[in-house]
Amino acid sequence: MPNNIFLPRIGRLLKTQDRLKSFVCVVVLVSSILSFYTAYFIVSSTYQRSFVKNTHEISDAISQQVINSMLQFMEKGWTRKELNEFFNSIKDRQARFPYKVEIFRGEAVEKDYGKIEQPGMGSNIVDVFKTGDTITFKRDTLLFNIYPIKAAGRCLSCHVNAKSGDVMGVLRVQQDIGPVIAQVKKKFFTLFLILSPMPFVMAGLIALFVNRRIRSSTVFLRDKITSVNKVRDLTSISLDEEHAGFAEFDEILNEVRSFVSRMRDVAVDREILEFEIKVLEKFIITSEVVRDWKEHVKNILIEINKVMKAYALFSIFQVDEELYDLEIFWRNKPSDITQKKFENIIKQKIKDSIRFGNANEINIIHNIADPCKNLLELEEKDMDLLTKSLFLETPRIGGVVGIGVQSELAHDNIRSLVIDGILTTLLNVIGSIKAIYKYTKDLEFYATRDPLTNLYNQRVFWEMMGYEIGRAQRNVYKFSLLVLDLDNFKNINDSYGHVFGDNFLAEFAVRVRGALRQGDIFARYGGDEFVAVLPEADETQAFVVASRAMESIKDLYLSAPDGTQVKATVSIGAAVYPDHADNAKDLFIFADNMMYKAKSLGRNRISIATHEDILEVFKALSEKTLIVSNAIEEKKLMPYFQPVLNTATGDIECHEVFSRIVTDKGILTAGEFIDLAERLGAAGKLDLILIEKVFEIVQNTGYKGNIFINLSTKSLIIAEFLPRILKLTNKYAIDRSKIIFETTEKDTLKNITLLEKFIDNLKFEGFKFAIDDFGTGFSCFYYVKRFPLDYVKISGEFIRSMLRSSKDLAIVKTMTMLAREFNIKTVAEHVENKDILDAVRALGIDYAQGVYIGSPLPDLAKKSEEQK
Repeated sequence: MPNNIFLPRIGRLLKTQDRLKSFVCVVVLVSSILSFYTAYFIVSSTYQRSFVKNTHEISDAISQQVINSMLQFMEKGWTRKELNEFFNSIKDRQARFPYKVEIFRGEAVEKDYGKIEQPGMGSNIVDVFKTGDTITFKRDTLLFNIYPIKAAGRCLSCHVNAKSGDVMGVLRVQQDIGPVIAQVKKKFFTLFLILSPMPFVMAGLIALFVNRRIRSSTVFLRDKITSVNKVRDLTSISLDEEHAGFAEFDEILNEVRSFVSRMRDVAVDREILEFEIKVLEKFIITSEVVRDWKEHVKNILIEINKVMKAYALFSIFQVDEELYDLEIFWRNKPSDITQKKFENIIKQKIKDSIRFGNANEINIIHNIADPCKNLLELEEKDMDLLTKSLFLETPRIGGVVGIGVQSELAHDNIRSLVIDGILTTLLNVIGSIKAIYKYTKDLEFYATRDPLTNLYNQRVFWEMMGYEIGRAQRNVYKFSLLVLDLDNFKNINDSYGHVFGDNFLAEFAVRVRGALRQGDIFARYGGDEFVAVLPEADETQAFVVASRAMESIKDLYLSAPDGTQVKATVSIGAAVYPDHADNAKDLFIFADNMMYKAKSLGRNRISIATHEDILEVFKALSEKTLIVSNAIEEKKLMPYFQPVLNTATGDIECHEVFSRIVTDKGILTAGEFIDLAERLGAAGKLDLILIEKVFEIVQNTGYKGNIFINLSTKSLIIAEFLPRILKLTNKYAIDRSKIIFETTEKDTLKNITLLEKFIDNLKFEGFKFAIDDFGTGFSCFYYVKRFPLDYVKISGEFIRSMLRSSKDLAIVKTMTMLAREFNIKTVAEHVENKDILDAVRALGIDYAQGVYIGSPLPDLAKKSEEQK
């Protein structure tokens, strides 16, 4: 970046230097020539003026000499002959010298001695006769000096008609200076020709000297500026004691010095920016980062060292009450002494922290990014530790991350800014990873466990049933299934509240668990209903185990809030594989029917299927088979619509469709016939009949909201299923973006590849997709990553219990946060009261549905109107 700024200026500076050299040469040359010619003309003119002045002085001397000589002769009383000789002598001198002397006789002398032949008087001579003043003037190359000859007292003896001071005559001295001046000019011109090369020589010498000075100054500036190739070079360039050689260049240098100073404070090297972007990219939270976060931190440390020397990173976090290990990441392998010094510095930093001040015992783990090299021994004075802290109350999480750098780097403003950004990113990411890691462990546990009783949940029960059937088939043995249901438990809940009821269920689970055999599988099926798989157990063994279970709760009493001792009994139904059924669903139906038979016989008893019971169950199944067949043939399937509330606006924006079959004996819910329909291979037909009826109602009512439609995974294998849906949307003019197909999470695992292709095709055609019962399976993170989901419907199992269970609440929070990060809308199922709805809103879940929002009804228009 700096060179991008300075190089154009340097180019212009060098061009300026070339122009300056030429300019200096021309100026010096012109100045030398002008100076030479000026000196020539000044000297010439001065000499000429001096010569003229000297000529005037000579004229004065000659005239004085002539006048004095004349006075001397006159005092002697010279004769005419002597006077003529005197004038002739003057003329003889004029022949040898460039002077011409002439004497003019005045009127007074002419009166006394008569006129003589003399040159004509000009106006100047006449003026001298009149004024008695000396006149000097020049005409061309002739100089004239005209002097008055005045009568003195001694002259009056001869010139009786004259008075003292009268002008008796005029002396004119004439000199022609032309030949002399011409001769001098000739000599001067000859000398000029001889000296004429001197201006050029002087100009060259002066230009060479000046250009050397300019060159050294510009090179100095260029070298200083071109040494800045990166912003980091700004820290090494020194201009404090430098001078450019010229005051003007020093001013430029001062501006550069000021610019460098400002740039040091605000500029960030492109390399550092690219590095920081690379760091941020590496810390996008993915399942790989969560799983292998230590390796990612090691890579980050190596990346950091490409732009600055950092010898270590460290982190320590606490989530809830669990204190995590102190992780120290070294660039290279440190010595034991360096490790101890660094540990002491970190411990002091942690001790100063409010959250970790009392953490006396901390497990320290050292990690080395590049163990192939040894880290140079570091003294404490060379270590500088920059840290960043984060402490939140919700979720309760706190931590400190730090970076160890050489001391001088810690005081570099630019690098300190980058280090601060790295630490902030590191802090947020590792904190999130720690929280997600803990919540993920909880999710993994509670995906298989009931959070209230810690027993296996319904999901695992069905998985284990399938596993046990396969094992029994391979090893040719029988196993039994028990279905246990507390008698009159609803009265306990209604009388003493859900909290007391939950405590009763938890204690019941503990008692029964203790009565079962080692290896038996005990699970909470839902509500107050429990199931137990008894491997390698026939009817007799099943009856024995069931009897022990009943005996275990005979003395089960809990004190209610009002002090009442509350007791409950249990009804147990049993079924044996393969005597009563050869598949998991039918086996459960047999055991469940036997449980209801036990209740009908007076409760608190065990019921095992007899031959008559088997016939009755098969008869019931045959009746349901006929009902399903008739429903398909006569299209008697009826859609019910349950409203879905937007938690932010309070408006009903969606409805979920539930299928019902109307019979002479009442209405069958989907749970009563869908498994049978899937075994009969009729699930896809039922789905298409339901979808067409829903589309027809939407068209007739003008409904504009979203519609959630449940699909059986059996429908996915029907090749013409999606094309028939497309035909139906065209037939009833349905906006495909308003249709949201959903399937349960447990079904996705069985058909993962088929489902992925089906979802892609749905999305391509403009439909949306949702996962139902989200969180009840083992791989909810995997689904979010793999499928292009629009909605996840958080299982009501967690929603119902989250106000009573901090673990359920944590799971709901985690799923909500996860969905939000992937821009997936969330729906809370089984919202049964206002408190749960308020909690759902507080967590930021987008939609809510349940009996508190509204029960399923057959009339979409009526339901929509009621909700308005």
